[in-house]
Amino acid sequence: MKTRIILGSTLLALSALNILTPATAWAAGGSPVGLWKNIDDATGKPKALIRITESDGELKGKIEKLFRAPEEDQNPKCEKCEGALKDQPIIGMTILSGLKKDGDEYNGGQILDPANGKLYKSKLTVVEDGKKLNVRGYIGMPMLGRTQVWVREE
Repeated sequence: MKTRIILGSTLLALSALNILTPATAWAAGGSPVGLWKNIDDATGKPKALIRITESDGELKGKIEKLFRAPEEDQNPKCEKCEGALKDQPIIGMTILSGLKKDGDEYNGGQILDPANGKLYKSKLTVVEDGKKLNVRGYIGMPMLGRTQVWVREE
């Protein structure tokens, strides 16, 4: 009981001093809200920075930056997307949506792969005390898909 009071007082004091921002408070609690660097599961290289936000219990992820070679188009468009996303800039695009907390996971959402324009069902799990995120895209059942590890940037 004494430890909880001390911990609570410390967090309150840090928050009052603006040392503990809302983003770090979320990170401490293992929330996926924040800025993430996604790592290509095939090459091991960073691909993009994605900002995950929460509104009314639903997570959304928007691309803020792409890591591209100098000879590549620095502001590519989603040429393979369909509908309203067709030929829209990938930077600023919402690629993750509809995820809701379900126990230790967030699921029930979808993720867009701008490289092929396809939408996949998605789920994610916060791991390593909020430092990493396992993001799974799949068709049908979760075992029929692939997982990327995203690393917290803030």
